[in-house]
Amino acid sequence: MENIEYGFGQHLMMDGYGCDQSILMDLDRIYDFLSRYPGEINMTKIMPPYVFKYSGLVPEDWGISGFVLIAESHISVHTFPEKLYLSLDIFSCKAFDTDAAIAHIKKIFDIKKVEIKLLDRGLEFPKVIRKVQDYVKNERIQMTVS
Repeated sequence: MENIEYGFGQHLMMDGYGCDQSILMDLDRIYDFLSRYPGEINMTKIMPPYVFKYSGLVPEDWGISGFVLIAESHISVHTFPEKLYLSLDIFSCKAFDTDAAIAHIKKIFDIKKVEIKLLDRGLEFPKVIRKVQDYVKNERIQMTVS
């Protein structure tokens, strides 16, 4: 049997507490982060970031939200400056150094406390479809011969 590799990719989720408020409220800095960070982790940005200020019904829940689509998936950021909080996701089908990403993001946003969740997504996703097609074809041939 051929060695078939499975798994879609990594999903890094960060919740940052005690962040630098001036960064969390700066739309341009969030835009710049989303614009340059894909290249810093060897990803391919396929569009400019989309970043906007949100003001909701609860005044202290305002913040900046943004995302950038990358060929490998996406990076998103949501800030809550009044609460010194941000949530950040990096989802990628291409492996990246999550420890380095965590350390770098903590430094960029001056995060005092962080919660990390790292998921392996699409555990049954075949990485190389040709191998799967060949395997299934050969398996079917063996079934008809038997």
